[in-house]
Amino acid sequence: MPVDHLRYDLLTQKALRGVVRTVLADVAKNGLPGDHHFFVTFDTRAEGVRLSQRMRTQYPEEMTIVLQHQFWDLSVSEEAFEVGLSFGGVPERLAIPFAAVNGFFDPSVQFGLQFKLVEEPDAETANPAPLPAPTAAQGEAAPAKSRRPPVAPLATPANPAPGGPAEAQDRPDQSAGEVVSLDRFRKK
Repeated sequence: MPVDHLRYDLLTQKALRGVVRTVLADVAKNGLPGDHHFFVTFDTRAEGVRLSQRMRTQYPEEMTIVLQHQFWDLSVSEEAFEVGLSFGGVPERLAIPFAAVNGFFDPSVQFGLQFKLVEEPDAETANPAPLPAPTAAQGEAAPAKSRRPPVAPLATPANPAPGGPAEAQDRPDQSAGEVVSLDRFRKK
């Protein structure tokens, strides 16, 4: 089987993370248009992720944030974005490299991207194993009608800390600690 020396898998993921960067940069400059809002899932263990020790303890592996009503000071650079959010009434400033983003979903238009960690081969590896053809789980756009978008709870860790989950934003219409699936936001 031929070896992909060009690493199309890595190039595709980089390009699709560029979509996330472009969207967030536009929102930082112009605000959220219409009903657009975003669920951003990221690996809290990834290099360059900056969050408080309290949040790191509560979300040791993965976290989903919601950028909708109550966020502030969104700034976007070539490699990362920073945003202010409130967690249980406590303001936090998060820094998230785009390389740490595992998923991006805009329920207002049923658009979602999922990214899979793809390791670059070691320089010593003479014959790296070929990778399978890209799938939506490896960073392709997920068509709204042919594939169910990723369902992720609001800021609920994979392994919740004792005391229950926290909300990514203070919302008057949700009770504290309620886990809401993305199905709730889908148009029917």
